[in-house]
Amino acid sequence: MVGPYRGLFGTPGVKGFVIAGFIGRAPMSMLGIGVILLITAITGSYAKAGAVAATFSIAVAVAGPLTGRLVDRFGQARVLVPLVLLHACSLTALMLCAHSGTPEWTLYAAGAVSGATGISLGSLVRARWSHVLADPAKLHTAFSFESVADELIFVGGPAFVTALTIAINPYAGLIAAIVLTVSGTLAFAAMRGTEPPAVRHRGAAGSPIAIPGVALLSAVFLAMGAVFGSVDIITVAFAEEHGSKGAAGLLLASIACGSAVSGLWYGSRHWKISLRARFVRGLSLFAAGLTPVLLMRDVRVMALALFVAGLSISPTIITGFSLVERMVPAAQLNEGMAWVTTSINLGVAVGSWAGGRLTDAFGASNAYGFSYACALLAAVVGLAGSALVRLRHQHTN
Repeated sequence: MVGPYRGLFGTPGVKGFVIAGFIGRAPMSMLGIGVILLITAITGSYAKAGAVAATFSIAVAVAGPLTGRLVDRFGQARVLVPLVLLHACSLTALMLCAHSGTPEWTLYAAGAVSGATGISLGSLVRARWSHVLADPAKLHTAFSFESVADELIFVGGPAFVTALTIAINPYAGLIAAIVLTVSGTLAFAAMRGTEPPAVRHRGAAGSPIAIPGVALLSAVFLAMGAVFGSVDIITVAFAEEHGSKGAAGLLLASIACGSAVSGLWYGSRHWKISLRARFVRGLSLFAAGLTPVLLMRDVRVMALALFVAGLSISPTIITGFSLVERMVPAAQLNEGMAWVTTSINLGVAVGSWAGGRLTDAFGASNAYGFSYACALLAAVVGLAGSALVRLRHQHTN
């Protein structure tokens, strides 16, 4: 299984941007739960915590495509450095507002600014892979590797931030996230040798979202993001309801671990069926895999159910990024990738808000019904519009 991944790192500069990109985007799994744990520790309200986390995610979603367009035009380094510094300052402001008990609107304002200056570093890493690799089979493996890296981050991030919050204080997790984001992003930006060239003039080309296939993928990933966002906050509440709040990070790690295992396996295979067929099947398995979560009433059994639910996540997301890479012109690749992550982040925002509200109103076990409904919606939309992502020349890899 590991064999195909070894050949990825012979290209000069690859190891550097992979390591820096991993460190810089590690906080993507820490910020949401870090904000939730901080706000609930201060206010005791999951609804308010979900709303602040949703504000952050909405700002990320709105700013993502614009950031991608700026990167396409000016290059990654010139955009990343000022953004990451502003991001660190705004997260610091959020913690100071929470600590000093300023009016509630200041939490939302700080969350919005920190989200707007957040960077989808995973998209930029994938754009670098597309720049340095010409072989579609190797690019498939590289995207699979990045998906596994994402899931490893989601395995460790929630548990790490929860442990810091419980062992030290509610601010420790977000402080660690700031350190990792700034150090990793600045190192990534400094590696100019593998940076895709900036395209100053794109002519009359419009946004990649105008491509029907990209629009469909964005809609599907919006629904999938709602699953991720709602599962995060509902699972924290589920663990607390069952007297094991400290197990929340481990429960969230279970779903990420399932996704990482399947992603590693998926990237090592040579596929004979088309990307379109793989995408539709992945969505169907995603909805089916979430079904057992609705029935769980024990923390230990829930960990197993979440692991099963995660098995279809990486293959579906890997295929989605591969489809975008094939459909979007090279001069718009950063923005095209950003639309996928933007859709996920917007879905996470909706899911965080709805998950918090439903948890407060009906309890965690019942609130999982919303997550399941969103998974079904993603599958239905993807199946109904699958013709839009049929490529003229389907490559298997």
